[in-house]
Amino acid sequence: MMECVAIPALAEVSVPLQTDQADALNRIRDDAALSASLWVNIALAGFSTLLFVYMGRNVRDARAKLIWGATLMIPLVSISSYLGLVSGLTVGLIEMPPGHPLGGEEVLSQWGRYLTWALSTPMILLALGLLADVDTADLFVVITADVGMCVTGLAAALTTSSYGLRWAFYLVSCAFFAVVLYALLVEWPSDAADAGTDEIFSTLRVLTVGLWLGYPVVWAAGVEGFALVSVAATSWAYSALDVLAKYVFAYLLLRWVASNESVIPRRSASEASAAATADD
Repeated sequence: MMECVAIPALAEVSVPLQTDQADALNRIRDDAALSASLWVNIALAGFSTLLFVYMGRNVRDARAKLIWGATLMIPLVSISSYLGLVSGLTVGLIEMPPGHPLGGEEVLSQWGRYLTWALSTPMILLALGLLADVDTADLFVVITADVGMCVTGLAAALTTSSYGLRWAFYLVSCAFFAVVLYALLVEWPSDAADAGTDEIFSTLRVLTVGLWLGYPVVWAAGVEGFALVSVAATSWAYSALDVLAKYVFAYLLLRWVASNESVIPRRSASEASAAATADD
């Protein structure tokens, strides 16, 4: 008797989950602008992956190879994530809470983007940290803050119980972001100068900070915040930022690494020499 009751219960649970994913997929397919914002990124991520593999073919230094490996993960994570979005796997329909401009309406949430950022942005920071030869403990703290930023951003996007709590999570996410900005703008530039990589680091820092500041702005203006623009426009804004903050960033970094491989381990070599002198 208990088995007869359990089987229908499981069936009742599974149907809505399948229906939600199918509905999300249909909404994406029916919106040409929204669909294009995802497929364009998939194509660029695939092209970038092949290009970066080719660009790193002659890298031999261990630290340079680590920078190259971290950078290569950026488009690989992105193509996987965008396939999740375009398939409806990491997309859902959520009802906005009272007080939200779209309160009571079902909105397409691309929550899978936060998974992308939680995996790809640490790789960006790892590559920058290795380039600047920052202290390992500092690098760990900054990457942890970055992951916290992405996770609390996800919480802000998925909270449906209270409009105020959505913004509370948003502010916490911004606080984590402030830690990352402080490292990039205040602490790491001096490390890069000591390592002899300050010129390329400065370029990448400006690019990263300028573009990353765009994400909270898009969140606030998009459907998740004040809903000033449509779902498709929000998606295009995020996709454009991803292209510049990930693929353009990675190209500039790998081009420099391929041409200046001998510069990268300079500080480590000098420190080893200094340590040997001190031991003597």
